[in-house]
Amino acid sequence: MTFATDLVTWCLYAAFIIVAISQIMAMVRLWKGPSTGDRILALDTMVINAIGLIVLIGIFQGSQIYFEATLIIAMLGFVSTVAYARFVLRGDIIE
Repeated sequence: MTFATDLVTWCLYAAFIIVAISQIMAMVRLWKGPSTGDRILALDTMVINAIGLIVLIGIFQGSQIYFEATLIIAMLGFVSTVAYARFVLRGDIIE
């Protein structure tokens, strides 16, 4: 192994740790959030962190299938956040 591959590997490990800590912090905000809006934002942040973790796994393993999965998760995360926010604000999702 060369210095460059060792550096990339260590940077990936550091990124895993940072995103995992961010995910834990979002879970704490989801659990303790004083308002419903805070909980909605925490869920959205958790979706973004999950996308980040899946992308890091894809980079680490060198597989492209993970990137396609992240696109699907991103679309589902966006739709679910909008639906949950509409439900909280209006009490009904479909008008």
